[in-house]
Amino acid sequence: MKRAIIIRYAELFLKKKNRGYFETIFENNIKKALEGLTFELHKNSGRYIIDGFDEYDVEEMVERLKKVFGLHTLSVAYITTTDLDGMLEAALLVCPDSGTFKVESHRGDKRYPMTSVEISRVLGGKILSVRHDLKVDVHNPDRTVCVDVREGGTALVFGEYIEGANGMPVGTAGKGLLLISGGIDSPVAGHMIAKRGMRVETLHFHSYPYTNDQAKDKVIDLAKILSQYTGVSKLHTVSVTHIQEEIHEKCKPELMITLLRRFMFRIAERHALRIGAQCLITGESLGQVASQTIEGMTSSNSVVEKLPILRPLVGFDKNEIIDRAVKIGTYETSILPYEDCCTVFLPEFPAIRPKLKDILAEEAKLDVEGLIKEAFASLEKIEF
Repeated sequence: MKRAIIIRYAELFLKKKNRGYFETIFENNIKKALEGLTFELHKNSGRYIIDGFDEYDVEEMVERLKKVFGLHTLSVAYITTTDLDGMLEAALLVCPDSGTFKVESHRGDKRYPMTSVEISRVLGGKILSVRHDLKVDVHNPDRTVCVDVREGGTALVFGEYIEGANGMPVGTAGKGLLLISGGIDSPVAGHMIAKRGMRVETLHFHSYPYTNDQAKDKVIDLAKILSQYTGVSKLHTVSVTHIQEEIHEKCKPELMITLLRRFMFRIAERHALRIGAQCLITGESLGQVASQTIEGMTSSNSVVEKLPILRPLVGFDKNEIIDRAVKIGTYETSILPYEDCCTVFLPEFPAIRPKLKDILAEEAKLDVEGLIKEAFASLEKIEF
C-alpha cells in the first residue's frame, strides 16, 4: 500500500492576506530540505501532501522535514480508497495487535455518504472483529487511528502526529549574521532566530596558529548542523591573531577580552553590511562570563553604528541553553575540547565591569583601522 506524508504548518494561518507569500517560501524550503530525493508536493486544504516517493526514503524524509521551520506536525499515512474494506486494510496496519485504540475521522469530502462519527463507529467495529485482543478507549487510547476522507475517492489513514520545528519559514524575516564561536551558546542563538523566519549566515573569528585546525573544523561542523535548519550553507572566517597580539603587547591585560570583542563587533558589522545582513546575532547570556555583564555588552554595542544586535539567549541560564543544544543536535560537537580565540592570551582576572573611558584610553594605543583592514585580508568563505 502506498504512503504519503501529511504536512501541517504552524503560524502561517495567522497571516491572512499575506499568507500566499509565506506559503510560497515554506513550499520552497520543503523542496530544498528534500533535495536529492524523488517526491511530489501538493497543497491540499491548508496543508501539504507529499507522495510519489521511494518507500526506502520515508525515514530520511521525516528527519529532514522535522528541521523545516514553519512546519507544525507531520504524519506518515497510508493512501487507500474510501470504501470501508480499503480503510480497514490501512487501519490494521496502523493499529497495535493488543491494547486500546480509538478511531478519529475527518470527512473532507462532504458528499461522502457517512458522517465522521459514523465512519469512526463502523470502522472501529470492523477493527474489533479482526483484532480480538483490542479494546476501545475513547479517552486515553494506546493508539488513535486517524482517517481523513478526501475528494476523489481517496482516504489517508495514519496513527501518529510527529512534532515539527514550528516557528516561521526561513526567509520571511530578513537576514542576520551570527557570530559563531564553537561553544554551546551561539549555535542555539542562531537556531532561535532562524525559527522566527530569519535567514542566518555565520561568521567565525579564529586565532591560528594559537588555535588549531581541529578548532576550525569543529565550527564548520556546527555550521553544517545549523544549516539543516537555516538552509544556509556558508561560513565566513576571519583571523584576529594579529589583533590579539597587539592588544597583549600594548594594553592592560584585564581589558583584553573587552577590547577584542569591540574589534569583533566592528568587523562583524562591516561584513554584515557587505553581505546584506540586517542585524548581528550573538549567543551572549547576561552575567554568564566576564565579558557578558551589562557593562561588557554596553562596550560592545557602542562600536556598532548601524545595525541592531540580537541576543536571544540574554535571559537564559546555562542549563536551559544546554537543553536546547541537545535538542537541535549541536551539543556533542560544541563540547569537543578545542579552544576558540577568546581563550588565547586570556587574563587571569578579566574586568567584569569595564569603564568606557578606560577602554577608550587603551584602544587609543592601537591602530584600530589598520588592524581591521588586516583582519579583512584574512576573510575566507567556506561553503558546504
